Amino acid sequence: MKYTLKVENFGQVSEADITYGDLTVFVGPQATGKSILLQLFKLLIDKRNIFGELRKHGLDWEKNIGELFDTYFGEGMHSLWKMGKSQIIFNGEVVDGQKLAASRTLDKPESVFFIPAQRVLALRDGWPRPFTDYSPGDPFTVRKYSENLRILMEQEFGDPDKSLFPHARRFKAEIRDALSAAIFHGYGLKVDKHRAQKRLALSTGGKDVLPYMVWSAGQREFVPLLLGMYWLLPPATIAKRESVDWVVIEELEMGLHPKAITATMLLVLDLISRGYKVCLSTHSPQVLDVVWAITIMKNRNATSGDLLNIFEVYQSRQMRALAEQVLKKDFRVYAFDGSPIKVQDISNLDPGSSDKNESGWGGLSEFSGRVADIVASVVSKSESYGGGK
Repeated sequence: MKYTLKVENFGQVSEADITYGDLTVFVGPQATGKSILLQLFKLLIDKRNIFGELRKHGLDWEKNIGELFDTYFGEGMHSLWKMGKSQIIFNGEVVDGQKLAASRTLDKPESVFFIPAQRVLALRDGWPRPFTDYSPGDPFTVRKYSENLRILMEQEFGDPDKSLFPHARRFKAEIRDALSAAIFHGYGLKVDKHRAQKRLALSTGGKDVLPYMVWSAGQREFVPLLLGMYWLLPPATIAKRESVDWVVIEELEMGLHPKAITATMLLVLDLISRGYKVCLSTHSPQVLDVVWAITIMKNRNATSGDLLNIFEVYQSRQMRALAEQVLKKDFRVYAFDGSPIKVQDISNLDPGSSDKNESGWGGLSEFSGRVADIVASVVSKSESYGGGK
């Protein structure tokens, strides 16, 4: 079943018509509605889980759509729904906002695992914060993600001196090696105990450790994402969490060097190869470089080895199997742009397209293309007049 979402006049988005693939990528400037639609997608699929979790913590919205949106999306977001103007059609069915707010359905496991852009807030002094540690006006997706990490740490990694990374039973060896080289640079991630408080720390194997606040910005951004990947990729013979079908990752590139983005995209492809459907929002042209390359390869009967060459990893049997699965998947890209904001399908990512959104990859390659054209023009003029070398 292909999931579809159509919206009109929802928040800052005036018009969107989205068909989700195995990997769906949202691109566009800040504050154009990407996160809003990703959170809406989770709300529509996981409302029973979300409502059960909110009510378990004493939160209620008295069947009012504005109060529900303030509670779920975050304080001040009640204006997303414009009475008489907003329309949401999910999988062909019109969503009634007031009926949604009045829902009293029972709790159920979540089907969409949401990794928010604010994931760095999940760690306070190097340890995940509980759901109740946040303000009632903070977005649900941030609070829920933080709580998921807290449960993971308490249930699976709570013992002091227990190694979290590298971990022989987590990730394929080639992906571990890529992450180690690009992000950790010889350090390991472990559970440390400072006085009576457990915390995450970096270590080279000796007694000295580096606490959370002296990590690099990229390491502080990546570790909460790493823990989310641990939750999704359990160390067992099963490929994925049974109840979870969808993974949303906002801005996976935050704080990361290009080599680290490449390694993190390997994790995303691993999720897809295991049967998860993944939605990303990104400001990184490198993410679209990967999507564009795979799209071309699919249409040119490329081999698994061709795909793995992008990532410069050892082509083991496991990695070839991963690449073979990825080359069978459906990739979609949508650009958020304009005033008012409209969402456009640019999945072809054709650099030669006459449409600037598609040729410029939703603005991600526009600047580098303009710089290249201007520099080429300057060089050409200089050479025609005999100047420069």
